Amino acid sequence: MNTPPPPRTPPRSLRVAALTSVALLLLAGCSSGDSSLGSGKGAAEGADAAGLKVALITHGGEGDAFWELVQKGAEAAAAKDGVDLTYANDSDPAGQAQLVRDAISDRVDGIAVTLAKPAAMKAPVAAARAAGIPVVGLNSGIDAWKSQGLLEYFGQDESVAGAAVGDKLNGLKVKHALCVIHERGNVALEARCAGLKKTFRGETENLYVEGTDPEAVDTVLTARLRQDPGIDEVVTLGAQFALDAVESVKAAGSKAQVSTFDLNNDLVKAIRAGNVQFAVDQQPYLQGYLAVDSLWLYRTNGNVSGGGVAPVLTGPAFVTRTNVATVAKFAAAGTR
Repeated sequence: MNTPPPPRTPPRSLRVAALTSVALLLLAGCSSGDSSLGSGKGAAEGADAAGLKVALITHGGEGDAFWELVQKGAEAAAAKDGVDLTYANDSDPAGQAQLVRDAISDRVDGIAVTLAKPAAMKAPVAAARAAGIPVVGLNSGIDAWKSQGLLEYFGQDESVAGAAVGDKLNGLKVKHALCVIHERGNVALEARCAGLKKTFRGETENLYVEGTDPEAVDTVLTARLRQDPGIDEVVTLGAQFALDAVESVKAAGSKAQVSTFDLNNDLVKAIRAGNVQFAVDQQPYLQGYLAVDSLWLYRTNGNVSGGGVAPVLTGPAFVTRTNVATVAKFAAAGTR
């Protein structure tokens, strides 16, 4: 069964943070004769590496630790490459589309963008390409990046990751899994739950919650667990929601276990304590890093990862109590 999505919340305000680096690199650009790898501005013009302007534009909500990891990775690449990086985000698709248009007006040298709502991003991405600005994708939109003409894509195949979770739950003898979707209409989140359903042999259902309202998440999840004591696994699609789910399970008096997609330092502690069974790590820091670095490489050396035909996968990888120590120090440093 699918619990109906909650009413749509108003668009969130924009958050823009800029990082300007002082390092200078002197590489001459190489030309590319393949129009499928970009057009106009960029490698074809032999760009100067010094002071390249790149915009990273995501659908991330305010205060989401996941997107802080993406931004940190992007900033690390920008510092290494001497790139002038602007990070901007808006969870409302219309707002995110406008941010892309703003970046075009600012005459940036490259744009990295998430395609959580591909239809909303189609026109602004096309406008960027028409302006000769190379665009790469990350995190969301693995089924849309090629058709929209993006150069490259960095992220996780969410359908594959979801199927892997379904197999994992089968091995754990789970009977009834609740997949908690914290952002309605997000193609990546829907794909995770759909992938889980394909391989999981027990009963599954999707529960829609408003991820920007932690109290509402707890209320809805606790109520569902009280309503059905047979639910024995809660699968969340973000680290912070797994921590919320642990509290909801306790409040409901449920015997359900909790597992999740994505990772952060607090989640690492929860896995070590046995409060969360496992996490699926898609390495958001790496996604941000590769997206920015790829634009620098394209502008300065004509490189296109995956040849423009295949995504560069950053996950999935399971983090459990048996191997969590291997990533703990990186999570503590805020990079995993």
